[in-house]
Amino acid sequence: MIYKEFQDIELSALGFGAMRLPTTAGDPNGSIDEKQTAEMVAYAIEHGINYFDTAYGYHDGQSEVVMGKVLSQYPRESYYLADKFPGYDLSNMDKVEAIFEEQLAKCGVDYFDFYLLHNIYEKNVDPYMDEKYGIMDYLLAQKKAGRIRHLGFSAHGRYDTMEKFLKVYGKEMEFCQIQLNYLDWKLQDAKAKVELLDQYQIPVWVMEPLRGGALTKLSDENAAKLAALRPEESVPAWAFRFLQSVGSVKMVLSGMSNLEQMKENVKSFEAEKPLTEQEMTALTEVADSMLDILPCTACRYCTAHCPQQLDIPVLLSLYNETRFANGLITHMAVDALPEERRPNACIGCKSCEAVCPQQLAIADAMGDFVEKLNQPAGL
Repeated sequence: MIYKEFQDIELSALGFGAMRLPTTAGDPNGSIDEKQTAEMVAYAIEHGINYFDTAYGYHDGQSEVVMGKVLSQYPRESYYLADKFPGYDLSNMDKVEAIFEEQLAKCGVDYFDFYLLHNIYEKNVDPYMDEKYGIMDYLLAQKKAGRIRHLGFSAHGRYDTMEKFLKVYGKEMEFCQIQLNYLDWKLQDAKAKVELLDQYQIPVWVMEPLRGGALTKLSDENAAKLAALRPEESVPAWAFRFLQSVGSVKMVLSGMSNLEQMKENVKSFEAEKPLTEQEMTALTEVADSMLDILPCTACRYCTAHCPQQLDIPVLLSLYNETRFANGLITHMAVDALPEERRPNACIGCKSCEAVCPQQLAIADAMGDFVEKLNQPAGL
């Protein structure tokens, strides 16, 4: 197992994310299969994984209970446990103390090694920082008391939202968890987010390294292109090798659902094998071939001509995400916008298109975006 230095401890470079634990009869909406989970945790520990990540909302609140029960079979100092304050739900903002105490009880521990403000994005960044809720004051007090060893945050928000939060609390944040993989390096501008965190000297924790499974299988053409360079590597391993090439990354979390996934992922972390320049170029070409995006350069000529005052570059960025995967996070991001600034506010006048250097069909894109948002969101 590869280990990464974080302050005065060594973390396994691969962490076990408890968001997609095995369920009874394989039903994703069923109860957690504790026996299979225990087998996976045992294998993880035997093969050097020492970081386990859960959250208040995972598996309808049962992930914390099951992980706490399974991990209680091991010495507390032999593993690191991470949990998160569920600020993605605004109704929780005034309940930080009650929820934190509940989480400790559910996990059966006296402290969390790592604790995160969960999913900072456009709708909750201000409430997270609002002094009337006292969230940061309370969590910093718990850290001082030793009930939180390391404090950080996760973010699905845009670059400017992360920057806004960091300007206020950057000095208190010890790590940051972002969605990072070779697709989102461009699609969600994860490269810029990594560079922002580098400015604050905040190490990167990775979520969705396989893009929810989208990077476990490629077209025959793309798979052959990669196999020609590294015949011994599996397709999923390329996603992990990409992350091993990003120097700021200290922790890669994988939400593994069965023992076979665990075994395969562990193999990719037996030794560090970062990509060469040639291999990185090939992987970038693979990523580009998978993306069908509108090439907005955010020049913002369009915004000055929009009678509805829409932030068109932001909307197009979110639209590109739905073209690849119409997920819940994108729906949340749109919901965070004022109602009069959402894509359905577009009147189709095409004033923006008249000045767009890329000659993008923006009005058509807004119409299609509205249709996609009216469809159920995936995970």
